[in-house]
Amino acid sequence: MVQLLRVQNFVVSKDGFGAGRDQSFERPFGHADPRTMMSWAGATASWPNRTDPGGSRGIDDYFTRDFTHNIGAEIMGRNKFSPHRGAWADHEWKGWWGDEPPFHTPVFVLTHHERPSFALSDTTFHFVNTDPGTALAQARQAAQGKDVRLGGGAQTIREFLDADLVDTLHVAVSPIELGGGSRLWETPDDLLDRFHRDVVPSPSGVTHHIFWRR
Repeated sequence: MVQLLRVQNFVVSKDGFGAGRDQSFERPFGHADPRTMMSWAGATASWPNRTDPGGSRGIDDYFTRDFTHNIGAEIMGRNKFSPHRGAWADHEWKGWWGDEPPFHTPVFVLTHHERPSFALSDTTFHFVNTDPGTALAQARQAAQGKDVRLGGGAQTIREFLDADLVDTLHVAVSPIELGGGSRLWETPDDLLDRFHRDVVPSPSGVTHHIFWRR
């Protein structure tokens, strides 16, 4: 069985940034507003944090619903897990997501400063200091035949793209501009030497870019 490495529901600004400048504990996305960046998903019927009935259907809902389909593990960069830099000063920090992280799989956090693995609910976080290929091999073993999601941030996705390890990408382009931060691309055309692409505009204002290997 082929195990794909998939980027799913990754959001960038119109000028290609996945997060803004000056990440902090209070602002995980830096100067970007995640509520604006992710509003297309939060408005859908399938948004997992929805507390009231209703929500939109259509293309945005399809991608929101597909987020967990056939995913057995996730890889993320350290900056997606934490605002801290350098050696871990406090092992009590266990991520942005509280006691119920949204991943429901093993998660491999790429970092130059390893720390012991820990579990929250049905998510286990592993901290690995290794190259993209080795991290992917570890995640595939943990995924037990399912696909692996590459969760970001933008720099981590670029590293796996540069290593030619990514099989499919879904990137939602928001109509806002950030002007700086962590950049995924100058233009989505940057990937067309290696990927086919479909572009699907949504009534919510985002444009979905779907890439798959040539």
